[in-house]
Parts: sequence; C-alpha cells; structure tokens
Amino acid sequence: MARVKKGVNAHKRHKKVLKMARGFYGSKHSTFRAAKPATMRALRSAYVGRKNKKRDYRKLWITRINAAARMNDMSYSKLMGGLKAANIDINRKMLSEMAIHDPAGFTAVCDAARKAL
Repeated sequence: MARVKKGVNAHKRHKKVLKMARGFYGSKHSTFRAAKPATMRALRSAYVGRKNKKRDYRKLWITRINAAARMNDMSYSKLMGGLKAANIDINRKMLSEMAIHDPAGFTAVCDAARKAL
C-alpha cells in the first residue's frame, strides 16, 4: 500500500491561516508559526467583540432613552415600568430612535406611561 504524505493538506492549512493573517504586523502575516497564534487570538477577540457590540448598543439606547425621558420629567425606570403597565410593547432600539427623530411621538409614549402608573 502506498504511503500517504501530508504535504498537500498541510500546505492548504497553512495557506488558509496565512490568508486570514493578511495585514498583521511583522512576521505574523508571512510565517505560519507566528501567524497561527495571532489568527487564533484575532478570531477569539472577534467572537467576544460581537457579543460586546450588542451590550454596548443596549447601553447606548438606554442612555438615550433616559436623557429623553428626563426631558419629559420622567426617569428611565419609571418610563419602562409605565410602558409595561400600559402594555406598550416597544423595544429599546425603537424607543431610542423615537427619542432622536420623533420627539413628539416620544412625548406621547411618555404620557401614556405616566397615565398607566
């Protein structure tokens, strides 16, 4: 039986890692030994970053809603409690967009929340 050599597969694997390492500093973009841990770290950081992005956007929306709610003489927590009591089901992203682009509509939402409390 013929001997199976791993040269072709190793070359494919190395090419794949080096392709992902394009733009890395120093020998990390050209040497497999340096590129492999750098790409693994980059992929891990990208995965974590995708989770953190959701967290950061939610914080931003809450900050914007709180600022707009305080302009309407209400706190964020009172607004959210009032919306829940009034059965107004609107997510934070849309509330944030309303606060920026439609202040009159946001004021109407605040009034509905205030009545429900």
